[in-house]
Amino acid sequence: MLKYKWILGQLAAIVLLTATMPTHAQVRYHLGKAATPQEIAGWNIDVRPDGAGLPDGQGSVAQGNDVYDANCASCHGTFGESNEYLALTGVGAKLNYATTLFDYINRAMPFPHSKSLTADQVYAATAYVLNLNNVVPADFVANKDTLPKIKMPNRDKMKLFPGLMTIHGKPDVHNVACMKNCAKDVKVTARLPPDFVKNLYGDIRDNFRGLATMNEMAPAEDSLPAPTKDGPTLVEKNGCTVCHAIDHKIVGPAFRDVADKYQGNADAMRLLTKKVRDGGSGVWGTIPMMPHPDISNADLDIMVHWVLKQTTKK
Repeated sequence: MLKYKWILGQLAAIVLLTATMPTHAQVRYHLGKAATPQEIAGWNIDVRPDGAGLPDGQGSVAQGNDVYDANCASCHGTFGESNEYLALTGVGAKLNYATTLFDYINRAMPFPHSKSLTADQVYAATAYVLNLNNVVPADFVANKDTLPKIKMPNRDKMKLFPGLMTIHGKPDVHNVACMKNCAKDVKVTARLPPDFVKNLYGDIRDNFRGLATMNEMAPAEDSLPAPTKDGPTLVEKNGCTVCHAIDHKIVGPAFRDVADKYQGNADAMRLLTKKVRDGGSGVWGTIPMMPHPDISNADLDIMVHWVLKQTTKK
C-alpha cells in the first residue's frame, strides 16, 4: 500500500512539473512576425511537374519570338545556339517536363532582371524555346492546361539518383570526393569579378511582382513616380553596374574607357544611346550586352550623358 501511494505521489509530481513548464506554444522570443497567407502566396511561385502552381495566362510561339528577341537572344543566341552562355537548342533532351522550363524562366530569367516577366511572357518564352527544340509545333499556345500535357522526348529515359534525387534508396552521405587518379594540385583559372557578383541581381524587390500580380499589365507611364535625375542611381538601378565599373573592366568595359572612346565624336550621344538600347557585341569583345528596351528615353538620356562625362581626356 505504501509503495502504491509512493508511485501515485511521484506521478502527481511529474504531472505538476509538466503543467508548470512552458510549452513551445507559450515561448515567445519576440523575433519577427508570423507571415500572412498573402505574404506566403507572394513567394509561392514554384511549378510542379504536373502543372500545379501554373498561373492563369497564355503565350504562343509567335509571341515568344518577340519576348525572346527582347530578353533572351543577347545571351542565348538568336536561335538558341548561345553567345557564350547556355545553348537552348538541346534543352528539350535535358528536361523531364515542360513545366520545369516554365518554372526556371519564371524564377531566374531574364538576366539580370529575374521575375520581371508577366505570366503571359513566361508562357510565350516557354512555347518559343520548346518550338526551337522541335517539341511543339509553330502554332502551339502554352497555358496551364496545354503545358503539363507535353511529353518531353527523354522523359522515360531519365533516371533519378536514388537517395539524392528521390526519397527512395540510401542517402548519398558517404561519398568521397574522388575515387582514383585524382588531381593533386588544383588551380583556380578564373573567377567572377567581385563587382559582378555583388551587383548581379541588385535588389530583387525592384523586379519581383509576385504570383498574384505577375499577369497584370505594367502601370501606365504617367502613373509611375517621376524618375530620379541622378545618373549614377539610374545606372545602378538598371543593372549597368553588374557588368561595368567606372574605372575598371568587369564583364564589359569601364565607363571611363567608353567615354574616352567616344570623346570628340559629335555623334556620341546617338551612337551610345543606340548601343545601350539595342545591345550587341563586337566592339568590346564577343560577350554581348543585352538590349534595354524598357528604359525610358528620358532616363536613358541622363545615363548616357553621365557615362560620357567619365572621360579621362581633357
